[in-house]
Amino acid sequence: MTPPEAPATPAGQAPPAVSVRPQVMRKRSDFLAAAKARRQSTASMMVQARRRGDADPLMRVGFTCSKKVGNAVARNRAKRRLREAARHVLPDHGKPGWDYVLIGRHGATASRDFQDLRRDLIRALDKLHGTR
Repeated sequence: MTPPEAPATPAGQAPPAVSVRPQVMRKRSDFLAAAKARRQSTASMMVQARRRGDADPLMRVGFTCSKKVGNAVARNRAKRRLREAARHVLPDHGKPGWDYVLIGRHGATASRDFQDLRRDLIRALDKLHGTR
Protein backbone atom coordinates (compact mmCIF):
# COMPACT_ATOMS: atom_id res chain seq x y z
CA MET A 1 0.00 0.00 0.00
CA THR A 2 1.33 3.44 -0.86
CA PRO A 3 1.47 6.18 1.75
CA PRO A 4 -1.33 8.76 1.61
CA GLU A 5 1.05 11.55 0.60
CA ALA A 6 2.35 9.59 -2.40
CA PRO A 7 0.85 10.63 -5.73
CA ALA A 8 -1.43 8.14 -7.46
CA THR A 9 0.16 6.07 -10.23
CA PRO A 10 -1.55 4.41 -13.18
CA ALA A 11 -1.80 0.64 -13.08
CA GLY A 12 1.31 -1.17 -14.29
CA GLN A 13 3.75 1.63 -13.43
CA ALA A 14 6.24 1.60 -10.60
CA PRO A 15 5.45 3.79 -7.59
CA PRO A 16 7.35 7.08 -7.37
CA ALA A 17 10.62 7.30 -5.44
CA VAL A 18 8.87 9.12 -2.60
CA SER A 19 7.25 5.85 -1.49
CA VAL A 20 10.56 3.94 -1.41
CA ARG A 21 11.82 4.11 2.13
CA PRO A 22 14.29 1.86 3.95
CA GLN A 23 13.06 0.09 7.05
CA VAL A 24 14.33 1.67 10.29
CA MET A 25 16.36 -0.57 12.59
CA ARG A 26 15.33 -0.51 16.23
CA LYS A 27 16.89 -3.60 17.86
CA ARG A 28 20.18 -3.27 19.69
CA SER A 29 21.37 -6.58 18.21
CA ASP A 30 21.05 -5.14 14.69
CA PHE A 31 23.20 -2.15 15.65
CA LEU A 32 25.80 -4.42 17.27
CA ALA A 33 25.96 -6.62 14.16
CA ALA A 34 26.51 -3.55 11.97
CA ALA A 35 29.27 -2.34 14.33
CA LYS A 36 31.27 -5.50 13.53
CA ALA A 37 31.03 -4.93 9.77
CA ARG A 38 32.50 -2.42 7.31
CA ARG A 39 32.74 1.23 8.29
CA GLN A 40 33.64 4.44 6.53
CA SER A 41 34.33 7.75 8.23
CA THR A 42 33.54 11.13 6.70
CA ALA A 43 33.83 14.68 7.96
CA SER A 44 30.22 14.74 9.11
CA MET A 45 29.38 11.15 10.09
CA MET A 46 30.48 7.55 10.45
CA VAL A 47 28.70 5.00 8.25
CA GLN A 48 28.62 1.31 9.11
CA ALA A 49 27.33 -1.16 6.53
CA ARG A 50 26.81 -4.89 6.44
CA ARG A 51 25.21 -7.32 4.05
CA ARG A 52 22.66 -9.45 5.85
CA GLY A 53 22.75 -13.19 5.37
CA ASP A 54 18.99 -13.62 5.07
CA ALA A 55 16.91 -13.59 1.91
CA ASP A 56 15.07 -10.39 2.92
CA PRO A 57 15.61 -7.82 0.13
CA LEU A 58 14.74 -4.82 2.32
CA MET A 59 17.31 -2.15 2.97
CA ARG A 60 17.46 -1.18 6.65
CA VAL A 61 18.95 1.92 8.24
CA GLY A 62 19.63 3.04 11.82
CA PHE A 63 20.68 6.36 13.31
CA THR A 64 22.58 7.08 16.49
CA CYS A 65 24.44 9.87 18.24
CA SER A 66 26.41 9.56 21.46
CA LYS A 67 26.31 12.08 24.28
CA LYS A 68 29.55 13.52 22.90
CA VAL A 69 27.41 15.18 20.21
CA GLY A 70 25.71 17.28 22.89
CA ASN A 71 22.51 17.46 24.87
CA ALA A 72 19.25 15.82 23.76
CA VAL A 73 18.34 18.77 21.55
CA ALA A 74 21.67 18.62 19.68
CA ARG A 75 21.51 14.82 19.31
CA ASN A 76 17.97 14.94 17.96
CA ARG A 77 18.87 17.69 15.49
CA ALA A 78 21.84 15.66 14.25
CA LYS A 79 19.68 12.53 13.86
CA ARG A 80 16.98 14.48 11.98
CA ARG A 81 19.60 15.71 9.52
CA LEU A 82 21.00 12.19 9.10
CA ARG A 83 17.48 10.84 8.49
CA GLU A 84 16.81 13.42 5.82
CA ALA A 85 20.16 12.80 4.11
CA ALA A 86 19.48 9.04 4.14
CA ARG A 87 16.01 9.61 2.71
CA HIS A 88 17.54 11.44 -0.26
CA VAL A 89 20.59 9.23 -0.84
CA LEU A 90 19.81 5.61 0.09
CA PRO A 91 17.17 4.86 -2.57
CA ASP A 92 19.76 5.58 -5.29
CA HIS A 93 23.04 4.55 -3.65
CA GLY A 94 22.07 1.90 -1.09
CA LYS A 95 21.76 -1.81 -1.88
CA PRO A 96 18.88 -4.15 -1.05
CA GLY A 97 19.65 -6.66 1.68
CA TRP A 98 22.08 -4.32 3.46
CA ASP A 99 21.95 -2.67 6.88
CA TYR A 100 23.33 0.85 7.32
CA VAL A 101 24.01 2.70 10.57
CA LEU A 102 24.69 6.43 10.42
CA ILE A 103 26.49 7.84 13.45
CA GLY A 104 26.53 11.58 14.09
CA ARG A 105 29.72 13.46 14.94
CA HIS A 106 30.22 16.16 17.53
CA GLY A 107 29.95 19.62 16.02
CA ALA A 108 29.96 18.43 12.41
CA THR A 109 26.66 16.69 11.72
CA ALA A 110 24.41 19.46 12.99
CA SER A 111 26.38 22.37 11.51
CA ARG A 112 27.60 21.03 8.15
CA ASP A 113 25.92 22.31 4.99
CA PHE A 114 23.20 19.85 3.96
CA GLN A 115 24.54 19.38 0.41
CA ASP A 116 27.95 18.51 1.89
CA LEU A 117 26.24 16.09 4.29
CA ARG A 118 24.59 14.34 1.33
CA ARG A 119 27.87 14.25 -0.61
CA ASP A 120 29.62 12.74 2.42
CA LEU A 121 27.02 9.97 2.61
CA ILE A 122 27.26 9.24 -1.13
CA ARG A 123 31.07 9.11 -0.94
CA ALA A 124 30.97 6.78 2.08
CA LEU A 125 28.49 4.42 0.40
CA ASP A 126 30.56 4.33 -2.79
CA LYS A 127 33.66 3.38 -0.79
CA LEU A 128 31.78 0.78 1.28
CA HIS A 129 30.35 -0.88 -1.82
CA GLY A 130 33.62 -0.64 -3.75
CA THR A 131 32.08 1.32 -6.62
CA ARG A 132 34.64 4.05 -6.48
